[in-house]
Amino acid sequence: MKSAVLGAVAAGLLVAGTGAAVADSWHRISLMETTGASFREGRYRFNAPEREHGSFEWKGKLSDTEREDGHNVYMLVRVEGHSWVRYRGKQGKAVSLHGSNWDGAQLYTSKAEMRVCRDRGSLRPDNCSRTRPFSNPR
Repeated sequence: MKSAVLGAVAAGLLVAGTGAAVADSWHRISLMETTGASFREGRYRFNAPEREHGSFEWKGKLSDTEREDGHNVYMLVRVEGHSWVRYRGKQGKAVSLHGSNWDGAQLYTSKAEMRVCRDRGSLRPDNCSRTRPFSNPR
């Protein structure tokens, strides 16, 4: 009888641990692009409250796809209730980016948004991809 109870407890812990691992695993971000800029090989995850401040963590490759136009590229990321944060690329190159965004007043992040943009200078407006929303299913 004891071994049956211990087996059931162990199975329950295994299932609970598997669920937590899936919640914290990386998810794919499909290609984000606009004229002159792209974000490829993107991944994201919503971290648990005890890791990385419960942040929205992301990574991928930001590329300047029109190297001869003389413009730089950047990523915009924001979490619910906050302003956009800019992550700059390098003109004429592809760079790997990895960021964590969170709200210090919250236990964990539940919503985030991203977009990729080309910086066209001060006289012309920048062009950006459509805003991509992300939600934490907790």
